[in-house]
Amino acid sequence: MTINMIKRAKEVLEIEAQAIKALKNRLGKDFIKAIELILKCKGRVVVSGMGKTGIIAQKFSATLASTGTPSLFLHTAEAIHGDLGKVTADDIIIILSNSGATEEMKQLLPILKKIGSPIISLTGNTKSILAKYSDVVLDVSVKQEACPLGLAPTASTTVSLAMADALAVCLLERKGFKEKDFAFFHPGGALGRRLILTVEDIMRKGQANAIVGENSKVSQVLFAITRARAGSAIVVDKSGKLKGIFTDGDLRRHLGSDKELPNRKIKEVMTKNPTVVKKDMLAAEAMRILQAKRIDEVPVVDKFMRPLGLLDVQDLLKAGLV
Repeated sequence: MTINMIKRAKEVLEIEAQAIKALKNRLGKDFIKAIELILKCKGRVVVSGMGKTGIIAQKFSATLASTGTPSLFLHTAEAIHGDLGKVTADDIIIILSNSGATEEMKQLLPILKKIGSPIISLTGNTKSILAKYSDVVLDVSVKQEACPLGLAPTASTTVSLAMADALAVCLLERKGFKEKDFAFFHPGGALGRRLILTVEDIMRKGQANAIVGENSKVSQVLFAITRARAGSAIVVDKSGKLKGIFTDGDLRRHLGSDKELPNRKIKEVMTKNPTVVKKDMLAAEAMRILQAKRIDEVPVVDKFMRPLGLLDVQDLLKAGLV
């Protein structure tokens, strides 16, 4: 039984894979025309569908919206019961329907034509009423569904999703959509944080950043670190320029071999010429530096090498970047 199920699962995957491969030979002038229509759209891209195809339409609309193309989902059945008020002549309508010939479609299409919205269809029936009313028709037909009964939408919804993704990716490339643009629409997610948080946003400063003079005694520096509740202290000269950093690692390296350590000047035991970062650097880039150097803290400096703050790996952890 287990072997039979694995065999059947492989057959399903093969059917759907072949259905997607067949789409490549259908890409041509209609696909380009669809891209150009969407790029010229002054309103929103309204994506419509119902049933299983409607779920694909919702995903398509969400992908468009998150990659810089204003979009909303319109349920085909709900559209003819009041939701058509969401559509304007400045919008473009993309309708996903395998049959392209539902009763709801027959009622919806004449009204959309009256509104004046261009229609792009992703349909498995290029001779359907949907295809006839469409300005652009993208053929997403399949030879067979993966469902043995040929009833449950399987391969047909897969190819609709693949075609929708192809449209979305081509659109974002034509628009010159970049990582920073993606982050703008995803500020609450981990990816958004990685792309918009800078070192300045999360660095320690003020009382949370221990800064000491290079002639301070180690005992005094330890008190400063404790007050700041930090793991290190930045060491500066009389002019306020960075000279080094004293970390927990420096303390451990000298503690067992130097009985006079508490009375030593910090400049004698600090790490000189430490790695530094600038405040406008992306926090994600600073994290990569910490990982590459295998260090836990790094001073944040200005162009004159004056310390502005301290970035600790714990700050990156709290920000969700590690």
